[in-house]
Amino acid sequence: MSRTAARYLYLARHGQASPDESELTGAGREQATLLGRRLRGVPLTAVHHGPLGRAEQTARLIGDQLDDVPLRRSEAAGDYLPYLPARDELPPQAADDWLGFLDGFTAEERAQGPGLAASALAEFTGPVDGDEPRHELVVTHNFLAGWLVRAALDAPKWRWLGINHANAALTVIRYTPDRPPALLLFNDARHLPAELRWTGFPPELHV
Repeated sequence: MSRTAARYLYLARHGQASPDESELTGAGREQATLLGRRLRGVPLTAVHHGPLGRAEQTARLIGDQLDDVPLRRSEAAGDYLPYLPARDELPPQAADDWLGFLDGFTAEERAQGPGLAASALAEFTGPVDGDEPRHELVVTHNFLAGWLVRAALDAPKWRWLGINHANAALTVIRYTPDRPPALLLFNDARHLPAELRWTGFPPELHV
């Protein structure tokens, strides 16, 4: 069977996490619940989530607002470095800062990330088999959300850097067999009250 149906991929960063990132804060739990309520009318077939507690808790709170949508744990939806650029790939004015940031990760993290990123592209993107569109939610982290948006826009691999997602905001990408991916929605937080929007961003970027 050929891949003849559209996939609608809904991306959400986990809710606001505690300082040690082991669990959600009260605000993070409220964010996740409100996102779940927003998604009630979407015919989701699955909620995929990364293995870390803050993503799993977010997915469960979203799932509590939905009717019998399965939750699926996926290593590919986790928190990792999707691609490690060389200096000559980066804009000169940003190279020092970004390479310094990436140098803070362990050799193991730097080695494992690209393979997981390839798995995420294979698992979550592209058209699907059959005649009916598929709607799926991935509850993940900032890096992977940026990586998938970058891929949808066919931007250079390094460009996942600098694509930032607020906690529990919603991004939607459509994949169809006969055209390039379409970024339908990006970082939308209209389901959140003002005091819960833009967490996960530096204070000066709250709008």
